Amino acid sequence: MDFSVYGTLSDQWTALEAALPPPAQTTESYATLRKRHNSERESLAAQGLAALAPRLITTDYAIPTRDGATLEARTYQLKPDDRDGGALPVYMHFHGGGFHVGSLSSEDGICARIAVDTGVLVLNVNYRHTPEHTYPAAFHDAADAFAWLHAHAPLLGADPARVILGGISAGANLTVSVLVARHLRLPGWAHLADLPEPLGQVLMTPCLYHVACRPRRLDAGLAPSAAGASYEQHKNAPVLPLWKIHFFLDQLKAPLPIDPEDYVLNPGNMPPEKARGLPPATFGISGADPLRDEGLLFAKMLSERGVPTNVNVFPGMPHAFRRYGDALLESAHWDAVMHGGIKWALSRPEATGNFEIKDK
Repeated sequence: MDFSVYGTLSDQWTALEAALPPPAQTTESYATLRKRHNSERESLAAQGLAALAPRLITTDYAIPTRDGATLEARTYQLKPDDRDGGALPVYMHFHGGGFHVGSLSSEDGICARIAVDTGVLVLNVNYRHTPEHTYPAAFHDAADAFAWLHAHAPLLGADPARVILGGISAGANLTVSVLVARHLRLPGWAHLADLPEPLGQVLMTPCLYHVACRPRRLDAGLAPSAAGASYEQHKNAPVLPLWKIHFFLDQLKAPLPIDPEDYVLNPGNMPPEKARGLPPATFGISGADPLRDEGLLFAKMLSERGVPTNVNVFPGMPHAFRRYGDALLESAHWDAVMHGGIKWALSRPEATGNFEIKDK
């Protein structure tokens, strides 16, 4: 199967890239760069929230973790006169940023758009970041937040029987990790299996393996030559070149030697024969992204094991391109896939048995 056909950079992207200023050379520390990056994301998110704020109620919460820390969280929901009464379905959101960047407020625009378009209650969780908090802190945070949601559903006005998890990039990794660890009843995670089965998962440009644990099939057999494998085809990709993937995952400081059968860190390596029964999964995959092949192969594996899948590719677009907003027409497609994935999960879809990729 040749996924490289999705990899040629689109005219839409190349036109935007030509208009962008060249990357600045800097001697700033990573801490300073992270602070500046978060500030830029938060500024854009504030604009997105401001446009929709008159229709929304937002509420902040503090979620305790197993090790005594506290996570920031925020809910977004339509005002009562703009929605039906009763407990709301929930979309639980984990942001992207390589486990290293991102914040609660960086997701305000995304979460506001989802709440308005889908009518669900959105719970935005700011998990802890590297390098201050190494593996498995962020993964435990995601699990603790999932348990907290169920324990506080009446307070939130949430329907615990209609919960969908999702995220972007690293946030998609956290989503799959929680669901796989819960499904397999891994040690330290089995308590999550006593909670209601989530209705779905929404995985936008997901990362599914530590670079040290990627299976060889990702670099062979996906294209007429190994050069078509996404790690090779897009090693110098815009937004997320291969060196950044190594940097971000190295920051997790996972214990050495890294175990490919650690299915929390590497949910894409879960035994395929045990995948049946995982929640329906929506995928949004960028065609010009080093992570492309792992997302598509995981989607294929799920579909072949009877898990309902809704697989979408953004041809010729780089990783997490949505950050460029209205400057890219394809951003509207991203929103349609992400929001549509939530609505699709709420419809309780059945598996078709076919692995189908939608690219428009």
